[in-house]
Amino acid sequence: MPYLIQRNPVSVPVPGGKLIHEHIGYLATGSGDISIAQMEAPPGWGEPFQEPEFDEYTLVYAGTKLVEVDGERIEVHAGESILVKKGSRVRYSNPFGEPCAYWSVCLPAFSLDAVHRDPEQED
Repeated sequence: MPYLIQRNPVSVPVPGGKLIHEHIGYLATGSGDISIAQMEAPPGWGEPFQEPEFDEYTLVYAGTKLVEVDGERIEVHAGESILVKKGSRVRYSNPFGEPCAYWSVCLPAFSLDAVHRDPEQED
């Protein structure tokens, strides 16, 4: 078939109350080339620093996301996007008082083996 319509993304709850709805990627389609996911991060959510083997494109459509990359703190607001290049030391969080909703695209696809999260910061 020359196309794929995703009508049933795979929903993955993660620690801290964040929800991931993967449309394309290892879990949803078995694709390792790219992952596309809709994310919902509640106020107070955060994850450990990581040094991924993939580029991550983020498009925020509601709220604000804090991105700490190679020592710099960047607020990404609704209507803005950011590209974090593979190999960067990065941490994503939502320390703000409102939920943050965004799309994430990873090239190649996100995987736990390729994200390299800091184990000392895992919950």
